Amino acid sequence: MTDTIVARTLDEALSPEWLTQALGRRIVQVGMTELIRTVATKVRFVATPDDGEPLALCLKGLLDADPMTARGGPTMVKEADFYGQVAPHVAVQVPGLVTSVIDREAQQAIVIMRDLIAEGASFCSALDPFTVDDTAASLEQLAALHAGRHLLAERPWITRRVDDFANRPHLTAEALQALLDDPRGDSLPESTRDAARLLASLKPLASRDSTRPQFLVHGDCHAGNVFRSAQGATGLIDWQLLQRGGWALDIAYHIAAVLPVKLAEAEERRLLDHYCAAMTAHGHTMPDRETAWREYREAAVYGYYLWAITRRVDPPIIHTFTARLGAAVTRHDSFGLLGL
Repeated sequence: MTDTIVARTLDEALSPEWLTQALGRRIVQVGMTELIRTVATKVRFVATPDDGEPLALCLKGLLDADPMTARGGPTMVKEADFYGQVAPHVAVQVPGLVTSVIDREAQQAIVIMRDLIAEGASFCSALDPFTVDDTAASLEQLAALHAGRHLLAERPWITRRVDDFANRPHLTAEALQALLDDPRGDSLPESTRDAARLLASLKPLASRDSTRPQFLVHGDCHAGNVFRSAQGATGLIDWQLLQRGGWALDIAYHIAAVLPVKLAEAEERRLLDHYCAAMTAHGHTMPDRETAWREYREAAVYGYYLWAITRRVDPPIIHTFTARLGAAVTRHDSFGLLGL
């Protein structure tokens, strides 16, 4: 972490002057490789120092952000703190951190990592096929993260985001209903597309989750946040929703999001057993099989809510994830299990 002022624009972040301060090496040339703008800006670039070979890097931050987007700065601070304070202590494959620049007073941060694509890695998306074996490998990564629950005691900044969602939802029922009535909800029954019911389900989910053992939870473990290294190892990215919570928030979301609906329906119980076995191997006592299955079924509403409210992602990806996660809520009667 450096004391450099957090860049607020793409031009500033890619300037040799700012990068010289951030990297602690005199940068004489910068070339952009790829630019991805969603809520946060991710940019792959090559920085050439005056004392060595060009550096293939990836920078992430809220650049050129409007005032509403800039309010999400605390999530970037959380991601920077994950790389600095959590990643070194868990056996999870993540991009190599080069440096982070954090302004805690302004609640803004930029993370600079090694460029995984330049190193031969590939990133997954909702539109890429996941196999059962692929899913088992990513569940092992989530188990390695969850096994770091002992880190929570000294990191109070890792909070329960599911409580925030339950008590301060992002959208009104009317606004959320309008989204669920667009093509993302076309494949779902009316009872699952009921925005008021979805919002209401978050409170009992959060309440029950708070009484269960708390783990380090990724919070947004869809397929687009999974990568495979050049050597074939599975890894995880995007730590802005890092939180403490029950294990099922991640696992129900992940399995339903990465697998086509029919394959998830056929294999999810076996995959849940695989995850529980991985946690047992890490030394954690898991619920009995039927209790774990019920917690998993209840937790399906968490990932469904996140994609029901999503707007600033390509529509085909929104539609795919919402359909898969909504189908999980339907087949598991998650609303019914939560008393709705």
